[in-house]
Amino acid sequence: MVDKATQSSPARGSRGRAKAVPKTAPVKANGHRPADIPSAHPRPSSRRNYAALDLGTNNCRLLIARPEGARFTVVDAFSRIVRLGEGLAATGAISDAAMDRALSALSVCADKLVRRNVHMARSVATEACRRASNGAEFVERVYRETGIKLDIISPQEEARLAVLGCHALLEDGDGPALIFDIGGGSTELVLVETSSGAPRTLDWRSLPWGVVSLSESVPHDSNDASARTAAYAQMRAQVRESIGSFANILGDARGVDCRLLGTSGTVTTLASVYLGLTHYERRLVDGLRVDVTAMRDICTMLADQSVKTRGQQPCIGPERADLVVAGCAILESIFDVWPAERVGVADRGIREGILRQLMAAGDRV
Repeated sequence: MVDKATQSSPARGSRGRAKAVPKTAPVKANGHRPADIPSAHPRPSSRRNYAALDLGTNNCRLLIARPEGARFTVVDAFSRIVRLGEGLAATGAISDAAMDRALSALSVCADKLVRRNVHMARSVATEACRRASNGAEFVERVYRETGIKLDIISPQEEARLAVLGCHALLEDGDGPALIFDIGGGSTELVLVETSSGAPRTLDWRSLPWGVVSLSESVPHDSNDASARTAAYAQMRAQVRESIGSFANILGDARGVDCRLLGTSGTVTTLASVYLGLTHYERRLVDGLRVDVTAMRDICTMLADQSVKTRGQQPCIGPERADLVVAGCAILESIFDVWPAERVGVADRGIREGILRQLMAAGDRV
């Protein structure tokens, strides 16, 4: 598989706005673990800035970092809820309003790429652009207006990058482990084995439900408590149906210790609720392990609450209050088919996976 890395240089658009003009060059995807990145003899590439941009169905996220031995130091970061997939299930297309929200966020990202003098970057788009009838048209517009060249990646590539970015947080143990990524438009489930250190994919599935697509499929914010309970049950049933025969594969793979690791806004948000945080703190959430029974209790509590009450949770707020229940339904469905005692929480994933690839390639250039 070939990844496109982009090298940005400053330019000016017709309105005088700074733009990142990509020059594409092929970079081999090699799946290096952090420990594989040379650190004994630092090279000039260790002083370069690399960037990864992930435009999802719900969020636009940018991470700019510099290699530091086998790790990297974050230079700049950006995240904004853009709801690119809002209304997509009903119309089959990205709306003008959603495009405008995403372009506003991407313009901020383009400015940061120039300001931080990024040596190499990769920008990817996922389920909303994959599914939308006007996804390719939107990607062309993004390039014209911001200079950012989005690569619409496959579900398999999305899953692989997520695993590459977060697998270091898996608990030690024998036998296969399940890594999941609950997105806005889809959810990736990846069964891996780690006996050789680096994760090796045994099997994977991309479910058609994420927090946006499932929320729009099942209205669930009724003022009636019994209606909310019924809607939550329907959400879980739909997710369970989409898992289908993969549940049998997971059942055959389960050992004594079912290791489970999640990367997404859902698990980090629920971890924040579990910790009782008044504001989000990555250092407390990334790498946390939470008993599944505690996570299930939080899911039940949130599903029972009205959207107004959920919005008063400090780490949920009104922007996520209408989506978090769908995330809970997906999470509990995963618990049903992979009965782990604990779930690991990763505030890292696709962007970190991209950075690992770019930095490993940069060491060879």
